[in-house]
Amino acid sequence: MRIAIFSDTHGNSIALDAVLADIAGCGGVDAHWFLGDAAPIGFDPVGTVQRLMTLPGMVAVHGNGDRRVATDPGEVRARFESLIASDPAGAAGWRSILAESRWVRDGLTAAGGYGWLAGLPLEQRQTLPDGTRVLLVHASPGTDQGSGVPVDAPDDTIAALLREADADLLLVGHTHRVVDRAVRAGRVVNPGSVSNPPGGGSTAHWVLLEATPAGYHLSHRTVEWDLDQMLAHLAVSGHPDPGHLLEFWPDPG
Repeated sequence: MRIAIFSDTHGNSIALDAVLADIAGCGGVDAHWFLGDAAPIGFDPVGTVQRLMTLPGMVAVHGNGDRRVATDPGEVRARFESLIASDPAGAAGWRSILAESRWVRDGLTAAGGYGWLAGLPLEQRQTLPDGTRVLLVHASPGTDQGSGVPVDAPDDTIAALLREADADLLLVGHTHRVVDRAVRAGRVVNPGSVSNPPGGGSTAHWVLLEATPAGYHLSHRTVEWDLDQMLAHLAVSGHPDPGHLLEFWPDPG
């Protein structure tokens, strides 16, 4: 069994296409496991979701951004309204998120992808051929938000997360940072993000899981995608606040 594990595509179909091409170049996979934040904060939420929906063997969870777009837009509006008087700068950021949430939701509704995104669960459980119990969740067990799993978390924190997950292998996203920590209780892995990498750049991350009845092996993969092409598409995308997206690429060149 071969499985591609990836997270945080953030409406960037160009980065996702680069990952899918790398998956094909590695010989293909039997299934795709996606760890959330499919649509928001990107130039092409519709195209990205349409690609994800059609991947074979797709097992997916929602991220906090997906939830705000599809199932809880009131959360964004409430945060924006609560900050108008006390924190105008903070309110401006949430105004951008609110406008984008509406734009993404309208686009997905028109294209037929809204139901898929809105129906994504918080968590998914799988079992590998050797009996390894796997939990997929966006941030950490029981939540799609918060601080996620820090790269430098102590071993006892990692062990506690695995106990909370009731799993041998915990797969998370959310922080956009690669994590691969093994302790006696099991293993916690964040593949990193497909898009919106910390500090900018145009490197996408994913993980190849190869599983047999004798055990499993994880290979971390990186692939470059075309940032200039993404910026050109963003400029004509109709996104309500391109400047908000460009904050992820402070020096796009």
